[in-house]
Amino acid sequence: VQLQASGGGLVQAGGSLRLSCAASGSRFSINVMGWYRQAPGMERELVATFTSVGSTEYSDSVKGRFTISRDNAKNTVYLQMNSLKPEDTAVYYCNAVILFPYGHYWGQGTLVTVSS
Repeated sequence: VQLQASGGGLVQAGGSLRLSCAASGSRFSINVMGWYRQAPGMERELVATFTSVGSTEYSDSVKGRFTISRDNAKNTVYLQMNSLKPEDTAVYYCNAVILFPYGHYWGQGTLVTVSS
């Protein structure tokens, strides 16, 4: 499975960005798609996930500001990021999980920089 992420960039605090991640090459249904992020010197952390049955999960730090959505027909997941803060600065990684047969896949990462 290949994951192609796009949409990162530089934005001022309070601004918005939209990330996209398209999955290709999967013979099986992708059960979970989502976003993680890794700031310099920090561990990778969950941002948001979206399952194939429509349930979502968000980290507390982004609740109310970020919205994850998914187009199952296109195997694409989006992350709308509003009210961005400097602490949101990180490399954002797209993630996909197939439960059977099990597979866990990562995209190449896209940099989001929020200036104060």
